[in-house]
Amino acid sequence: MANSSIRILHVVGSLNKSSGGPSRSVSGLCEALGALGATVHILSQQESSHLGSRIIPNPKYVNTHLVRLLLANKRWRLYYAPTFKRTVEDICRQHCIQIVHDNGIWLPYNHAAVTAARGLRIPLVIQPRGTLKAWTLNYHAWKKKVAWNLYQKRDLSRASLLVATSDQEAVFIRDLGFRQPIAVIPNGVSIPTWTDRLTLEKEIRYALFLSRIHPVKGLMNLVAAWDQIRPKGWQMIVAGSDEAGHLREVQKAATLAGLDRDFKFVGTVEGEVKEQLYRDADLFILPTFSENFGVAVAEALSYGLPVITTTGAPWKEIVTNRSGWWVEPAVEPIANAIREAVSLSDLERHEMGQRGRCMVEREFSWYKIGGEMLRVYQWMTGLGPKPDCVLVT
Repeated sequence: MANSSIRILHVVGSLNKSSGGPSRSVSGLCEALGALGATVHILSQQESSHLGSRIIPNPKYVNTHLVRLLLANKRWRLYYAPTFKRTVEDICRQHCIQIVHDNGIWLPYNHAAVTAARGLRIPLVIQPRGTLKAWTLNYHAWKKKVAWNLYQKRDLSRASLLVATSDQEAVFIRDLGFRQPIAVIPNGVSIPTWTDRLTLEKEIRYALFLSRIHPVKGLMNLVAAWDQIRPKGWQMIVAGSDEAGHLREVQKAATLAGLDRDFKFVGTVEGEVKEQLYRDADLFILPTFSENFGVAVAEALSYGLPVITTTGAPWKEIVTNRSGWWVEPAVEPIANAIREAVSLSDLERHEMGQRGRCMVEREFSWYKIGGEMLRVYQWMTGLGPKPDCVLVT
């Protein structure tokens, strides 16, 4: 792709590793855009966490800006929006930003970015990242209804372009009445080196859940499904950061079901520890109620793992590609998928994993995803034709 001089500012609420997929996917996209020749800035809050717990994009490709919070208590975060807005304005003026790309909605930081872009008359891209799906809208619904009427609906209507990570998410956006162009661009994933699991002799096989421990992820259904099967010679590894005390609820459910030996909770994992969990696993399970993309699914496939996930995640491809199971987010369908997965031979699961990895390499590399996003920016600024991924009404 030809070198691009487009100047972009990405805004994201957090770059903390524990904050979930956006901290990784926004950083990955920004690096890919920078490597393709765009001038990229990313703005986030500087939380009180240790520097090593943040995902900072490669400075060779991305200019990172962090806004320091004076108080750590999130209850007061609304009061930081004016500081955040001024920082957006300063970066846009100093670096002649041509497009502001806001990641996420609802938070004061998102509203501040929209307000700043509108005031400076800079084209605005908003990427809701799953926050407009039905399950998410119904979670803490009363708070979202207030925010929706106060500012959020208006903010979304002011975007020049909305970005969905799947056709499914694009439908949700249209159903809410928004008629701007929508670019359907999935998240990308870094491709790790291949591990040949057939060379490993093991007495116990591992199923892995690796995501936020949050009610939306469907872990209570997983406990109930596993209780039905209790596969001999298998252990369920649950990894991820606890949110809203949900970890305690899941652990209690496992204990009441008599699954203390079956379920192992390992907490938040990063780096080499996280990589080793993927390499040691034989099966990946994400029993989620709602995902806009499901980065964990893409990561698992990239490590050559067959995947069980639900129709709450936009991963129909794992069925057509014969690399996993895509079932309803309920106990019985999840249990049936687990039963089938553990009954396969190691070779059969290995072959499923190989097909999944090839699909991810072909469709979800950051170079490919960054190129699609860059073509969208070029179209927005009059430097290229409308890409096929852009839907217009």
